[in-house]
Amino acid sequence: MSEQENPLRAPGIVFPGAAARPESAYRTAHDLLERRAPSQAFEVLESALEQEPANRGLRLLRAWAYLMRAQLVKASDELADLVGDDPSDAWAQHALGRALERQSRHREALPHLRLAAAMSGDVEHELAVLRVERLAGDLKT
Repeated sequence: MSEQENPLRAPGIVFPGAAARPESAYRTAHDLLERRAPSQAFEVLESALEQEPANRGLRLLRAWAYLMRAQLVKASDELADLVGDDPSDAWAQHALGRALERQSRHREALPHLRLAAAMSGDVEHELAVLRVERLAGDLKT
């Protein structure tokens, strides 16, 4: 059976200490998140973030893991800090908008979604703006 016929794969085994360095932790956690294994990614990320708590890449992955686990308050808190540090990060802006949207905080989500759409030009980001504008009652401010 080819990989295309069976796209679901079990997450790889993470051995203790294998992802101790932040660079290795980033690659390992990213791979786990792409495989939809946020719990295992958290284990790797938390260990690495103890060593480098300000590592932006690791924090972005942790926010992604929070979103995957529907820990929306934690995700929006993490993303708000990341956006505050770097407002030019289109992914963080969009992810923050999505986290707020999923909490039905549409008016708060719109500025982040609009900015992400303007920065990226991504059609999916533009569709998110339209969706949330409708949910917020066509709020234009």
